[in-house]
Order: sequence, then C-alpha cells, then structure tokens
Amino acid sequence: MTKKAQKQAVKPAQHENAIKVITVNRKAYHDYTVERTVEAGIALVGTEIKSIRDGKVNLRSSYAIIRQGEVWLENAHIAVYDFGNRFNHEPTRRRKLLLHRREIRQLEERVATKGLTLIPLKLYLKGGRAKIELGLCRGKKLYDKREAIAERDVKRDIERILRRG
Repeated sequence: MTKKAQKQAVKPAQHENAIKVITVNRKAYHDYTVERTVEAGIALVGTEIKSIRDGKVNLRSSYAIIRQGEVWLENAHIAVYDFGNRFNHEPTRRRKLLLHRREIRQLEERVATKGLTLIPLKLYLKGGRAKIELGLCRGKKLYDKREAIAERDVKRDIERILRRG
C-alpha cells in the first residue's frame, strides 16, 4: 500500500470523531452548579436533524426528566425545518434520550436522593449523530451567582492589565 493510500484510509476515521458544537446552554452554567456530565444520544425525526444541522436549536428553558426507566428531553426548541413538508415536526415535542440502563439508574438515584436536576448543557454533532451533554446540576443561590459574576469581572480585569503590559 502506498503512502498516499494509507493517508486516505486514515482520513475518514478522523472525520467520524469530529465534534461540531451546535449550541451551548450558557444560562444553565449561570443558574446551576454542574456536578457531573453525561453524553446521551437523541431519538429524532428527519426534519429535526436537518434543523439541528442548520443550527436552529434553543436549549435555554429545557430540562430532562426520568419517567418509567426512560430519560426524556422536555421543552427543547428545535425550529421547524423550512423545506419540510406536511410531516414536519412539532418544535417543542418531548424527545427520548438514549442512555444505557445502568446510566439511567445511576442518574435516577442521584436525582431522587440529592435533589439534583438534569439540565442539557450542550448539543453537538459527533460522527454525524446528534448528541446532547446532560449535566447533573444543583441550583445556585442568588449570592452564588453574584460571586461568579464578581470572579469573572476580576479575571477579565487581570487579563486586560496583563495584555497592556
């Protein structure tokens, strides 16, 4: 096998693992403290994946809930696909998240006992498939939010001073 053929054989494998971030739920990082993250697949219909690839997704007020041993994504807005037909999807429909049974059981225990919430943090394409990063989160108090804002401002000021020389 020639060197050129070897390089061409390697390229598709690299492309499959490429991650393209579609949207990040920045409000979640402001309102919650993330204790752990989990990657989950999403069961979608054809027009939904096309809208996701166009970047027409909003996770701002969405959350995940565990119901009868299955994880569901609630209130995530995936815009109607512009070129869809009468079989287009409903924008805020409930979507099933794909996780292993063991992972679901662990999440269910943590949510039930420790008062945590499942919040979608990031939606991305990985190997051509839509994935969502769920965060096991605890709500921040108002003073925690103020502290986080103050820390961010201090870091920004320090960086600005260092850049000036």
